[in-house]
Amino acid sequence: MDPEPTEHSTDGVSVPRQPPSAQTGLDVQVVSAAGDSGTMSQDTEVDMKDVELNELEPEKQPMNAADGAAAGEKNGLVKIKVAEDETEAGVKFTGLSKEELLKVAGSPGWVRTRWALLLLFWLGWLGMLAGAVVIIVRAPRCRELPVQRWWHKGALYRIGDLQAFVGRDAGGIAGLKSHLEYLSTLKVKGLVLGPIHKNQKDEINETDLKQINPTLGSQEDFKDLLQSAKKKSIHIILDLTPNYQGQNAWFLPAQADIVATKMKEALSSWLQDGVDGFQFRDVGKLMNAPLYLAEWQNITKNLSEDRLLIAGTESSDLQQIVNILESTSDLLLTSSYLSNSTFTGERTESLVTRFLNATGSQWCSWSVSQAGLLADFIPDHLLRLYQLLLFTLPGTPVFSYGDELGLQGALPGQPAKAPLMPWNESSIFHIPRPVSLNMTVKGQNEDPGSLLTQFRRLSDLRGKERSLLHGDFHALSSSPDLFSYIRHWDQNERYLVVLNFRDSGRSARLGASNLPAGISLPASAKLLLSTDSARQSREEDTSLKLENLSLNPYEGLLLQFPFVA
Repeated sequence: MDPEPTEHSTDGVSVPRQPPSAQTGLDVQVVSAAGDSGTMSQDTEVDMKDVELNELEPEKQPMNAADGAAAGEKNGLVKIKVAEDETEAGVKFTGLSKEELLKVAGSPGWVRTRWALLLLFWLGWLGMLAGAVVIIVRAPRCRELPVQRWWHKGALYRIGDLQAFVGRDAGGIAGLKSHLEYLSTLKVKGLVLGPIHKNQKDEINETDLKQINPTLGSQEDFKDLLQSAKKKSIHIILDLTPNYQGQNAWFLPAQADIVATKMKEALSSWLQDGVDGFQFRDVGKLMNAPLYLAEWQNITKNLSEDRLLIAGTESSDLQQIVNILESTSDLLLTSSYLSNSTFTGERTESLVTRFLNATGSQWCSWSVSQAGLLADFIPDHLLRLYQLLLFTLPGTPVFSYGDELGLQGALPGQPAKAPLMPWNESSIFHIPRPVSLNMTVKGQNEDPGSLLTQFRRLSDLRGKERSLLHGDFHALSSSPDLFSYIRHWDQNERYLVVLNFRDSGRSARLGASNLPAGISLPASAKLLLSTDSARQSREEDTSLKLENLSLNPYEGLLLQFPFVA
């Protein structure tokens, strides 16, 4: 028998609860206070306070009631409270009407407030604009950067005797390709190679400036080298000194026209192959050298402004050097000018300042000879000092292979003119007496205090610091044993170089009376590099007082101090 429906009374209105079996539709039955039931019609008005909404889905119907729960009870019961009047629901705030807002906004107090805020806004804006203009006007102007070619940005590295560099049995040009990674660690920008062209001693008809000497490799080997060097950002400058195996590098004066014709053909050919420049040595022995150099410069520059011409001379006479340089613009010249020294601070300063004054604004290059090793002209105890000097003077430093190691031509068992590059002990195994490991690339590469390590550090600084790249140069007054100068560019870091040429310790008294306006010596500066390896490891990056700056025997210091507005 079906259970009786259960009623819930709510203030006189009862809603019968239908059993689960009876809830098959959406009809709602309403029972009046007298107990009558029926279907709600449109004319029936029921004031309900609680309405029970039942879930209609079959899967949500309750299971059998347990523990005495009323049969027919269901989950999902929702009761909605319907307010009887506005008082019970609470008074809602509807805000001000448009007319009321306009009335309040137009009151004198709000009008004055708005005008005051608007005035403050514009005064603040005008003040910030005026401040920005003052900052721009008073800020120091950045100095315009000069045009920089690749040879302005780092050192050049000469390999005059290719087989001596790579090893007698290392394959010539093909062997050089395997050493490009080493050259890349030196941060050099250009490789001056050769001469490597076909030349029979003093025989002009057997000399072909467009052909590689077959004992060194093929044309394909050379083109492959050019491509590999380009990937390492190393530019190849080819030495085209014609009669490099003969007595006169330029043959006989009567053969000058033949040489000139061969030279023009060779320049055009090698430029098309991708060579980045040319070197000509012993130009002092070339008749009408300024005329020829100007003509050859035009050929290279017509193809690209990014091509370099280097002239070399054994002369140390400043006037002869200036005459060659004046023959054409953008010409680099290597000479023996700096080797004409008594190796004192006073003499070195005189040579450098005279050269810079004589060449004016022309870009310089620095070397101690047109082809030889640094150690052939500079005493051993000054090699570190001269490395620092060449890397920090304004211009392009030019080194020969082995200068980064202190290689000497007079090494026992070695040919004086072109000693073998000591890559490791086995590369110079034929030398009669043992060679110390610290003379080889391998040995110095593992030594943080070696000459090779110093070379790499200086080359890296020279290539990335604007004051060393193209900064101004000012020599400082000091004692005869010292040579000191400042390199600076605009608002960049400044550099102070102090070189002690004496065999005893010195205390530097640096005079700054001749410095230009805006440049002054600070009280102290940071030590970046010392040629004394013991001091370098002990005091690197420390601040040194310049008032009482002490130097060890034959020591050079590179110090850095900031720009101060």
